[in-house]
Amino acid sequence: MRKQHIKLSEKEHSYLTTLTSQGQLKARKYKRVMSLLLLDEGKTMSEVSNLLKYCYPSIVNLKKNFLASRLQCLEEKPRPGRPTVFDGVERARITALACSSAPAGRSYWSLRLLADKAVELKLLESISHTQVQNILKKTNSNRI
Repeated sequence: MRKQHIKLSEKEHSYLTTLTSQGQLKARKYKRVMSLLLLDEGKTMSEVSNLLKYCYPSIVNLKKNFLASRLQCLEEKPRPGRPTVFDGVERARITALACSSAPAGRSYWSLRLLADKAVELKLLESISHTQVQNILKKTNSNRI
């Protein structure tokens, strides 16, 4: 007799089969659903891994998460992403500096000149010209 890794209830099994038949699932969720259904059928984790082209540790983690939180394991956990380097006040200062009149002898602000002037005026501790470009791009500011 083969070892059954997980046991789905009738309600869970019908829910998962309706998810697969709807055709509106993202690929990651689809693989998770199919993995759970195959594990419920009695397939081994390595067989599921080979059938779905899903790495073995992911199957192990899915099984562990399913046993801990049942069908909540299908949902994506939020990813924090990289925190912003400059807050809104600092961005506003850069934008205001770019909107001010250009220094003497210049017809317009260059990105490098803006970055150097912001550090010189101690608006920021340090900033590169590419970061200035990204700030101005997001605020739709025109340097000219």
